Amino acid sequence: MLNFSRNSTEYINRRIYFNMPILNRKNIVNIIIAAGFLIIAGISYYIISAQFYIFEGVKGPSEPSTVTVSVKDPLKRYATGSESRLSIYLTDLNSSWLGLAHGLKAVGIPFTVTTDYKEALRHRMVIVYPMISGRTLSSEALRALAAYPRKGGTLVGFNVLGGGLNQIFGFTDALPSREHSEVRLNTDHPLTGSFTEPEEQVLTLYHEDRKHGPGSSMGSYSYSLPIEQPLAVYEDGTAAITEKFYSRSRAYAFGLDVGHLILKAHNFRYDGMAFNYVNGYNPAIDVFLRIIKKIYLSAVPYGVTIHTVPFNKSLSVMITHDVDYSGSVGNSLIYGRYEHDEGIRATYFIQTKYVRDWSDEIFFSDEKVPVVVQLEKWGMEVGSHSVSHAVLFSEFPLGTGTEQYPLYRPVVKNESKTRRGTILGELRVSRFLLEHFTKKGRVFSFRPGHLSIPIVLPQALEATGYLYSSSVTANRTLTHLPFQMNYNREYETEVPVYEFPITIEDEHLPEMDRRLPQAIELADKIRKYGGIYVVLIHPDITDHKMRFLKGFIPAVRDYAWFGTVSEFGAWWSARDRIDLDVFPEKKALIIGLKVPEEMEGLTLVIPEGYRYAPAQPDPGGIRQSGDRIVIDRAAGDFNIRLAAE
Repeated sequence: MLNFSRNSTEYINRRIYFNMPILNRKNIVNIIIAAGFLIIAGISYYIISAQFYIFEGVKGPSEPSTVTVSVKDPLKRYATGSESRLSIYLTDLNSSWLGLAHGLKAVGIPFTVTTDYKEALRHRMVIVYPMISGRTLSSEALRALAAYPRKGGTLVGFNVLGGGLNQIFGFTDALPSREHSEVRLNTDHPLTGSFTEPEEQVLTLYHEDRKHGPGSSMGSYSYSLPIEQPLAVYEDGTAAITEKFYSRSRAYAFGLDVGHLILKAHNFRYDGMAFNYVNGYNPAIDVFLRIIKKIYLSAVPYGVTIHTVPFNKSLSVMITHDVDYSGSVGNSLIYGRYEHDEGIRATYFIQTKYVRDWSDEIFFSDEKVPVVVQLEKWGMEVGSHSVSHAVLFSEFPLGTGTEQYPLYRPVVKNESKTRRGTILGELRVSRFLLEHFTKKGRVFSFRPGHLSIPIVLPQALEATGYLYSSSVTANRTLTHLPFQMNYNREYETEVPVYEFPITIEDEHLPEMDRRLPQAIELADKIRKYGGIYVVLIHPDITDHKMRFLKGFIPAVRDYAWFGTVSEFGAWWSARDRIDLDVFPEKKALIIGLKVPEEMEGLTLVIPEGYRYAPAQPDPGGIRQSGDRIVIDRAAGDFNIRLAAE
């Protein structure tokens, strides 16, 4: 049998049938012509057929994938909680408040959302979002907000434009601008003095991006003649975040819409905000959220927050590999063996390439499937890296949701053209094949080739059964924390899929082992607030990439939690649904927890001066380490009692 692959065994036992016509012997010329046409047609048919690898008896998936319609009513999910929580008072439902909510969840601040100012003002701290204006608030609401700081409540306003509250926040006028490109922290202030890294002290709102072209700066406001020294200023020295002191509280005015900034970045709508693509520290969103967290803990002295890393570690590390080249398959076993021996579970995003085309030969076949099975036996996660790995995946049509192997056959013609590819086909067919050949049969993580991201990717992932994505870089999303994705990469509706941005990768120069000191330094920066560190290594070679891995793992092992994207994703999504409230008692605090999905290593950050004081008998599995409470296994509704020392 003819072979059109470098590996002849890939086409052994593949059966290809075609009918030979009965030739007319009366005319030798006709015989020769007919035979010639038949030979040409037969060879052409065979070549075309041989481009697609057929697993005998394998067909699927059988169930269709249906993309749900966006349901724009997420408010009720966030409308509960006790007075110990931060309260977001919404003055406009048609705003980017969902970005603010996702950000607060990421940094572990318990909060509630309401459109009732009376309900909001029952809390010790209130964020008024997205603006304060006489046009959006009643006179009664404005008077109540004005009195709130004087009564001991901490008030945070975004875009404070009037309503007579300027003096409550300690400035004269709000001046609009679309020219501000930076926010610079006042590092002499107690709330911002701990931000010691240069990338934390100057936050980019707009940057000229040579690759993606010029962006447009976000609209913002500067506050004139602030009474107190601002927490932050723009590059022209005008106030970006103001503060006013009261006897028992503070009032803060933010001149930029942090919720909108978060959604722009989380939805991969960069617009010139990122100053580099990958392999760097770009924590603009995280800094704003950490400032709000500091304000909350100052306003609520008994406040308890949820730590971002399992088992009280300070960094979550996910080693990931993109297997998207024929030479990478065998090398994956070298990486997998090393990681297994080190006790590390990594994620292998496998391209199910059963089509031979311009980009590469077939490498998902009967011969290569055992490599995937072995990786799974070693404890590695098998994730999807699509079928075609097309550069233009972001421009594919959505598809029907009925695409099946072996009839789904996308062909990459070149970098700018792919035939017969669909978004749902790439997602559902690759997942089906990987689940069919692996023992666990569970594929929940996806990464697109070339990090090419369609607008509809979030809901397409949900429709095809994925729960976790690692499809964009941390620098581009301005955060080193995971986040929940939004329908259509827009602003109004969330989907139950989480994104885990890539921190460092292997394709930029210099080679990885020469970047090891910088990579370790980057880990030290991110660990300060419990961020994630996703490493992307293509196993096309070992060499400098393996040397990097062997240097990086021991350097961070003492303070890092290691796991797969799905392992951390399950933990993070469970954490995301926790309800936490604090009920002060005389010389004690009762932490009320509702944990809908069982999880291990839940860690709480508690106020100073308290110790874990369990009811008798001690249930076990809960311990204190400094200002942290670590819960080995959490599920259901339960209380934790803290006693004042």
